[in-house]
Amino acid sequence: MNLSSLLAARTATGKPIRIGLIGAGKFGSMVLAQAKHIPGYQIVGIAELDADKARASLARTGWEAKNYNARSMKQAVTEGTTCITTDAADLFACDAIECIIEATGHPLAGLRHGLAAIDAGKHVIMVNVEADVLCGSVLADRARTQGVVYSMAYGDQPAAMCELVDWVHNCGFELVSAGKGMNFAPPYRYSTPDTVWDFFGWSAEEVAAGDFNPKMYNSFTDGTKAAIEMAAVANATGLDCPDDGLAFHPAGLQDLATVFRPKNDGGNLTKTGLVDIASSREHDGRTVLNNIQYGMFVTFRAPDEYTRACFQQYGLLTDPSGWYGSMWRPFHLIGLETSVSVLSACLRGEATGSSTRWRGDAVATAKGDFAAGDMLDGEGGYKVWAKAIPARRSHDLNALPIGLAHHIKLKRAVRKDQIISLDDVEIVDDQDIFDLRVEQHAFLDG
Repeated sequence: MNLSSLLAARTATGKPIRIGLIGAGKFGSMVLAQAKHIPGYQIVGIAELDADKARASLARTGWEAKNYNARSMKQAVTEGTTCITTDAADLFACDAIECIIEATGHPLAGLRHGLAAIDAGKHVIMVNVEADVLCGSVLADRARTQGVVYSMAYGDQPAAMCELVDWVHNCGFELVSAGKGMNFAPPYRYSTPDTVWDFFGWSAEEVAAGDFNPKMYNSFTDGTKAAIEMAAVANATGLDCPDDGLAFHPAGLQDLATVFRPKNDGGNLTKTGLVDIASSREHDGRTVLNNIQYGMFVTFRAPDEYTRACFQQYGLLTDPSGWYGSMWRPFHLIGLETSVSVLSACLRGEATGSSTRWRGDAVATAKGDFAAGDMLDGEGGYKVWAKAIPARRSHDLNALPIGLAHHIKLKRAVRKDQIISLDDVEIVDDQDIFDLRVEQHAFLDG
């Protein structure tokens, strides 16, 4: 990559890249931690409903108070400092800001922010995968129309998977699968915010001493976050979700090429071209040897005997036949790496992964039997988990996406493990997002 030299050349002209950040939680704090170390990279404004939270994030990540006390965006631009606001619209109205990082984690707010930023002619780095899987293809299409970039956030696993997929295509190998590592075993599926800490092995004292959001942690534990991220990868790469959801195959580095190959060649996949998870837990809870819990991977097939021989000669980890190989990245540093997406958008006009079609979906699935009149509580809650399925199946089922399953009432009973449909719920609020979701269906691919 030559982004650093491109940034240096631009910085020499006296025109830094100016950014607006929405959300000062953990991801936003990690963005802020690195921003002050990149010459020519200015966080002009931070939009956070709780301004004190933004100040605390800046202080925690080593910023001096004098560098974030600007009273307006205009002052921040002139002085090279940062302005804190409680209204994201202030970022969109600032002509000097060319890129918005959306890091709220709230799918509905993320979509509204993304649309407003695109309409204001700004690039959007969508950290908010929940928003992206809900209507990302619509936002990407609008961004193309406006001549700006809509991108996944580098440092998060979906963008890293897109990079690995691109590598496979660029090398001329046959792409077989893409996925990520994750700590998951079947009993985790029905975890709730009350039971989630048991799966981490943390005591009540340890939890009380930290700043932990049980719903957020539970969304990882019950597999919902995996479904969201893998459906987003499908939409960006053209891969498919398994017909009945992610299988969470236990696999370590040495087994990736063997496990994530088609069944007709001895693997676990029903077909070539699927996303799935390499679980770091065996089904009985034991830790998988050489697991890639924090990493991402692709598996691929040699196109001919000569390439197969080269796999062997250069030490690639392959399946027993030597035809299937794997490549992986062992870690992701989320917000610490997101500047790569900003620089790619602003200096190259390129996304680090973007939803170009509607290929996969993360749909709300009941954690138990619930009656008409019960309220669903969304991602990481007590009532639903997300299943990653092909978009065509979601379309046929008229499925309720997980991003719209928060604080919505059931109008008829549902059974445990049933995919909940839009016909099962009362739609009262957020009609703009439901309308946007209808637009998403126009991008159905395959």
